[in-house]
Amino acid sequence: MEQFTIKNLYDLEETIAAPLFEGGVYPWELLPKISAFILELGRTLPKERFTQVKENVWIAVSAKVAPTAFINGPVIIDEEAEVRHCAFIRGNAIVGKGAVVGNSTELKNVILFNKVQVPHYNYVGDSILGFKAHMGAGSITSNVKSDKTLVVVKNGEEQMETGLKKFGAMLGDYVEVGCNSVLNPGTVIGRNSNIYPTSMVRGCIPEKSIYKKQGEIAGKYNR
Repeated sequence: MEQFTIKNLYDLEETIAAPLFEGGVYPWELLPKISAFILELGRTLPKERFTQVKENVWIAVSAKVAPTAFINGPVIIDEEAEVRHCAFIRGNAIVGKGAVVGNSTELKNVILFNKVQVPHYNYVGDSILGFKAHMGAGSITSNVKSDKTLVVVKNGEEQMETGLKKFGAMLGDYVEVGCNSVLNPGTVIGRNSNIYPTSMVRGCIPEKSIYKKQGEIAGKYNR
């Protein structure tokens, strides 16, 4: 599981949420802490750069937010981010610098690192997306198992109990997810990996991989 630790998935210089990760080992450990962290950080944000537009919602002055977007706190939208027409941010969300939250995309209990793109009809729940991660149109994170049991992270024969009922996906830096893919509960994707369109993904995908289908994963050149 070493490859799927915080230090091997994320560049913490690329998120305003870096203090939340300090002392953590695996990123999913942070999911229950996102809400409280936003409330604490929001009150300290510089007023010349961030505006508190309503209760527990802080938006950078340089961010672009469509008037048709719905934003429910606690939320922080960082500088130069773009929240487009009819985006639905349900709460407990950090949208990183220069990130894009697109048309009809729904966010809930997430951290989007800087430059993340979820631009077209995505659902991202109980997940953390690393620097410049991108989800193609219609791709989603499924965050609850159909039998409602607790999520287990599986890497081959290794298994790790999370104690979480809701856990979508952990995407490392530079991960590319193809259109209309489903990332099943407990999916963890290593840095610089690509997921083929229309994939159904579960478990851990190594870094620098190309996921074609279950059981068929190829390596790729260094980025």
